[in-house]
Amino acid sequence: MRLFHISDLHLGKKLSEAPLVEDQRFMLAQLCALVKTHAPHAVLIAGDVFDKATPSAEAVGLLDAFLTELAALDTQVVIISGNHDSAERLAYGAALFARQRVHISPVFDRAHAAIQPIRLADEHGEVCLWPLPFIKPAHVRAALPDAKAETYTQAVAAVLDTLPLDTAQRNVLLCHQYMTGAERSDSEELSIGGLDNVDAGILHSFDYVALGHLHRAQSVGRPTVRYAGSPLKYSFSEVRDHKSATLVTLGQKGAVAVETLPLTPLHELRALRGTYAELTLRQNYADTHVDDYLHITLTDEADIPDALAKLQSIYPNLLRLDYDNVRTREALAPLAAAPEGRTPLMMLADFYQGQYGAPLSDAQRAYALPLLERVWEGKA
Repeated sequence: MRLFHISDLHLGKKLSEAPLVEDQRFMLAQLCALVKTHAPHAVLIAGDVFDKATPSAEAVGLLDAFLTELAALDTQVVIISGNHDSAERLAYGAALFARQRVHISPVFDRAHAAIQPIRLADEHGEVCLWPLPFIKPAHVRAALPDAKAETYTQAVAAVLDTLPLDTAQRNVLLCHQYMTGAERSDSEELSIGGLDNVDAGILHSFDYVALGHLHRAQSVGRPTVRYAGSPLKYSFSEVRDHKSATLVTLGQKGAVAVETLPLTPLHELRALRGTYAELTLRQNYADTHVDDYLHITLTDEADIPDALAKLQSIYPNLLRLDYDNVRTREALAPLAAAPEGRTPLMMLADFYQGQYGAPLSDAQRAYALPLLERVWEGKA
């Protein structure tokens, strides 16, 4: 049995305020072409279908066209809601969609706490697809009053304990959570202090786990617990990533093969670095994709007047411009010279306390930490 695993479409998302409607339309057409080529028995969409809980008309139109095309192919579609989605809005009309073999997870509440599987079959027997939407401990405590659900791991484990799993058969879980140890990127929402971590060890009963939430394609713990990743790059921290869809082939019980299918964007996301003279020299850009989405770092010691507008006349999709020179490095020097045992975040907290007479809040720390990590890794 072949399963086509994707996630984190984030329809309606903007990149530095640049609309991505055409990029997403191109991406969805490519996904449909792959489904047509590989003829999976089911397409699994593991959450964050939309970028916002109240999606734009363009975003809804993209999903409408995508599902219409998938429904015309000989495949099932299973969708769960992610943390960016409104579970209520996404599940609107779910009963009607199911008649077209498009199955959308309902809101997880007391009325829908018993998750119903989508059952498929092949020559090796039955496969149960279990759609678990994004949940928080509070959701589980409300839906399952007797459950112990103080942490995210406890919450997910409590829900999984209610599933009537037949472990002699093949079981596939759709899940939209952050698994401990997985690698984040800057385009994902952060939870303060990593409180949203889920221990992947509780997923041992499933032959394959189709994860959503993190935008970097990766496996966690074992090859069959996998994030498909977002099909487009939604942050410059993902410049070096290679986007893909995941094709899963289930043989007899215990036989699972995972394959990645590369995706090509309408516009690549790239980072350029150099002096203004180098980047505006025609022979340096003439044969390049100047319409890609770009982050440019200028290394000139003096600021270039109207640099952004001038560069955009050559690179129309330049979205981010900054400098790396003596001045900018000196501005970071106090943090770089942190005494032994003092982390950059501690130094920032000290500076903030001295400047404003108040400590950094948890929200400010959560915002600052990934930025500091990027600077120390040379990615800023």
